[in-house]
Amino acid sequence: MLYNFAMNKIELRKFSKELRKKFDTAEISGMIISKIENSEEFQRSQNVLLFYPKEYEINVIELCAKYEKEKNFYLPKVVGKNLAVCPYDCSVDTEISEFNIKEPCTLPVNPEIIDYAVIPCLCADKRGYRTGYGGGFYDRFLPLLTKNCIKVVPVASSLLFDKVPNEPHDVPADFVITEKEIINCKNYC
Repeated sequence: MLYNFAMNKIELRKFSKELRKKFDTAEISGMIISKIENSEEFQRSQNVLLFYPKEYEINVIELCAKYEKEKNFYLPKVVGKNLAVCPYDCSVDTEISEFNIKEPCTLPVNPEIIDYAVIPCLCADKRGYRTGYGGGFYDRFLPLLTKNCIKVVPVASSLLFDKVPNEPHDVPADFVITEKEIINCKNYC
């Protein structure tokens, strides 16, 4: 569902958080995972960055268990005001961060090795712009990825807006994946 009204980032965050509480997140996550794993870009990837979901977020972490023998997986870890990339597999210990998110206990690696990054959001638009939680962690992190890294935003179709606010420093995703479709954002720039 695309909405045609303008909100600032604070209003958009609040609206999105309330709206997503009404979803069957597990069902939507499963449909999005299916679209991800069947995509050519994911199949070609070797080093995949996932995120550990917060409550009501799309949960893609099961990709690690399904493909741990075929691909290398990584999770972000907050280090000060930045994100580090740390190896992750189902047997790796995690710790709870100051933001109440599970993070790996492994040592960081160079983010340039990531060739497929799944990026969390509250909502997004078809151009690939996303609205996060407001900490700027991904704003600082995404420019560290190589130009060849495929950036993907998983989001419920009900949280796909006509346009979310964006700023010159924002890095758009290459694809937005909902339970209904895979959107190539280059078609909407």
